Amino acid sequence: MIPTKTELIECSTRIAPFIHNTPVLTSQTINTISGAEVFFKCENFQKMGAFKMRGAANAILQLSDEEKVKGVITHSSGNFAQAVSLAALKLGVKAYIVMPENAPLPKKQAVKGYGGVITECESTLKSRELTVETIIKKTGATPLHPSNQMEVIIGQGTSAIELLQNHQNLDVIITPVGGGGLLAGTALSAHHFNPYCKVIGAEPIGADDAFRSLAAGEILDNEDTNTIADGLRTKLGDQNFPIIQELVEKIVLVDEQEIIDAMRLVWERMKMIIEPSSAVALAPIIRGEFKSKKVGIIISGGNVDLNNLPF
Repeated sequence: MIPTKTELIECSTRIAPFIHNTPVLTSQTINTISGAEVFFKCENFQKMGAFKMRGAANAILQLSDEEKVKGVITHSSGNFAQAVSLAALKLGVKAYIVMPENAPLPKKQAVKGYGGVITECESTLKSRELTVETIIKKTGATPLHPSNQMEVIIGQGTSAIELLQNHQNLDVIITPVGGGGLLAGTALSAHHFNPYCKVIGAEPIGADDAFRSLAAGEILDNEDTNTIADGLRTKLGDQNFPIIQELVEKIVLVDEQEIIDAMRLVWERMKMIIEPSSAVALAPIIRGEFKSKKVGIIISGGNVDLNNLPF
């Protein structure tokens, strides 16, 4: 069942004290290159540097008092680990974070800085899940999923609500798609706040499971994920996929060089740090697929390893 407009409005109000209403920026240079009028919703300026703060805050805020006492748990090597840690810290809830042993040191340090209690494990999904199960048995902590949990999906959609409130005549909104939470949440917001605005997902060719899943009508895996956009190396879930099927216009694919070029363009011309996953959503705009359109883009985050830039 599709969440209601009331649920999205209540979520937006609920999380407002704990997040930033991020700015919307424009670039005349990128408008000229793309032939479109592009509006950048800058979730790279969100607390902890990514949109995932929204979903994490919404999920934790809806826990019972008893659940809050026992804490929350997630497994993540990236942005959701930081989002859960920071949201939990602000709400006085303990956060248990399972991270693969090969997770980048800066991300581990950020999680610790936000008060997350890290347990390291082998860098396999099976090891992550078994470690989470063990900690849940010991602590009774509530598991949180980064993209396939309705409270999280609705939270992620609040970014598009803010965008549409300020720019009501957009023709399309584009988001990157990995786990599907941001794309599904954005589609919900457009459906309820501007049904004439199409929502499109963008995905790397090297991790094209969402593109193939939408075509096949069922959730498909990637045998391998070969992309610089590390935040998109995951798959859709049974909570977000039906929303994507019903409300998303299509998913477009971009190659690695297009991702790098889009990322570099924003760094150089907008003087703004975005991560490769964000650049995935800009790449099809730059190649001219939306000429003469008013296009919103969710810049999903700006957490990059400055010692491992692609340019």
